[in-house]
Amino acid sequence: MPVRSAPLEAVTAWLDQRVPQSEPELRYAAPWQLAVATILSAQCTDARVNQVTPALFARYPGPEAMAAADPLELEALIRPTGFFRAKSRHLIGCARRVVSEHGGRLPDSMDALLQLPGIGRKTANVILGNAFGRPAVIVDTHVRRVSRRLGLSRSNDPARIERELAGRFPPGEWTRRSQQLLLHGRYVCLARKPRCAECGLRNVCPWHRTCAAGQGKRGKR
Repeated sequence: MPVRSAPLEAVTAWLDQRVPQSEPELRYAAPWQLAVATILSAQCTDARVNQVTPALFARYPGPEAMAAADPLELEALIRPTGFFRAKSRHLIGCARRVVSEHGGRLPDSMDALLQLPGIGRKTANVILGNAFGRPAVIVDTHVRRVSRRLGLSRSNDPARIERELAGRFPPGEWTRRSQQLLLHGRYVCLARKPRCAECGLRNVCPWHRTCAAGQGKRGKR
């Protein structure tokens, strides 16, 4: 039997109440800075990235400076974010492509962004939705988990989840709603120990109803 999804009206009402401010937690002042911060955020918390980027942006304020960076110096600055050697290669490679192919300006299209080192579809959607104000559905591990638990998607494939969420919300809400789902997953609907008692969606959440029913059956044994 297909898993019913939580009523969309209830989901959006709770998200608007719980997560009214849906901007990314990464700090940035320009599209290029958001691209750099998002690349650094892979396998790293936004809080840690925000500790690193002030010194990083002071040393390399734009793609031109980053393109000419000494890899060892760059690695030292971003070491706390983890995977610093790979991230350094991505940042320098990305900066060089932005300078040589886009005149030093980060491109504002999905196709062009995906051609840049270190930028996948999730990162591109973060940039498009937040830095350029384009309709974009952001799908990370949190959005994938929350979408499946609420029945908004039954897929594990980020591309399919992106399409399904895009079909549930108007384009003008794509970025805000996916960012709200992301933050809800980061702070409430956790992977291992979800804080269901704090969640106003628990009574309409298919995943919670299944877990509660299972616990009830075990308690009767």
